Amino acid sequence: MFHQGGEGKLVKVRVGGFPNGLAFDPSTNHLLAANVTRQDDPVPVTVSMVDSDKKLLTADIIVPGRTRWTVFDEKSNRFYVNISKPSQIIAVESVDPDGIVARFDIRATGPHGLDLDREGSRLFCATDDAALFTIDIHSGKVVRSADLTGPPDVIFYNSQLRHLYVAVGDPGVIDVFDTVSMKRVETVKTERGAHTIGFAREQNKVYAFLPETHRTAIFVDK
Repeated sequence: MFHQGGEGKLVKVRVGGFPNGLAFDPSTNHLLAANVTRQDDPVPVTVSMVDSDKKLLTADIIVPGRTRWTVFDEKSNRFYVNISKPSQIIAVESVDPDGIVARFDIRATGPHGLDLDREGSRLFCATDDAALFTIDIHSGKVVRSADLTGPPDVIFYNSQLRHLYVAVGDPGVIDVFDTVSMKRVETVKTERGAHTIGFAREQNKVYAFLPETHRTAIFVDK
């Protein structure tokens, strides 16, 4: 951990595994690390809560399986974490993280990409079997589903345009969804293996990292 502009002052905080995803609560400065373990390692998989002010591990919570992406919701003060197997989204309180407080079953294989519509109180979950689910954050029920071009990885929600971007490494595209209708409105070609994207909210720009040609493609949504 380090402050922006102060990269020389690194602080290492040991967590309960190998961090796979991170989410941050700015109101408490709590950081959740969704961990993974080595293959066939009998050690339980955990999510770790770190107090970023004190640079201290404050909780290490056992979860039912391998973690994927994680997000934080300011309204509920909860972190939400995708679990690959069993196919679930779990919730952990930020203020008092002493265990799993909710579990949402996803009837698909391998929840992977995850993002949040804070205004609409919805979670977006993309799964390994090329499906996209919209989940009501209060009830935990799936309210919409859609097909993807292929197995997804990273997803980002654009609250200004109400678009959802889903990176699909094979065949190498970004699926763009209108989150009002949950219909796919565009499929943008990137490059085979391009499963990692970034999103700059202020500029409505999507960055796709292209591994075969060692480039970054930049797209502007309007």
